[in-house]
Amino acid sequence: MADEARIDKWLWAARVFKTRSLAADACKNGRVTLGGVAVKPSRMVKVGETVSVRKPPVTYSYKVLSAIEQRVGAKMLAQVYENVTAPDQYELLEMTRISGFVDRARGTGRPTKKERRSLDAFIGPSLEGADGWEDDDDF
Repeated sequence: MADEARIDKWLWAARVFKTRSLAADACKNGRVTLGGVAVKPSRMVKVGETVSVRKPPVTYSYKVLSAIEQRVGAKMLAQVYENVTAPDQYELLEMTRISGFVDRARGTGRPTKKERRSLDAFIGPSLEGADGWEDDDDF
């Protein structure tokens, strides 16, 4: 086992990105940092360093336990890195997941049936009785 590995290969081998080219693109676009500094795909990562990966809206942080360049099985990931992502990042992810369908991005089109049902379930309970028809028995 080597004591250092290319950052793009490590990100792919540690299953942070699905392909090595996605890992390299993330490095080129400044979404991968080591010690707060954006890195190139060819940068060598060493055991003990903390890698931060920004996948909007969350920034994940991983402490390197093993510098590998060959992809390993999912069960082996505990020996490759330690997830040191701050808990507030996961809260941010959950809030985005909950409210993501309320504030749709421009140009994404109409909501799907599943998104529409989620929207109705989210907004529905707060609007019960808001139309005023249930209380009017004067007719």
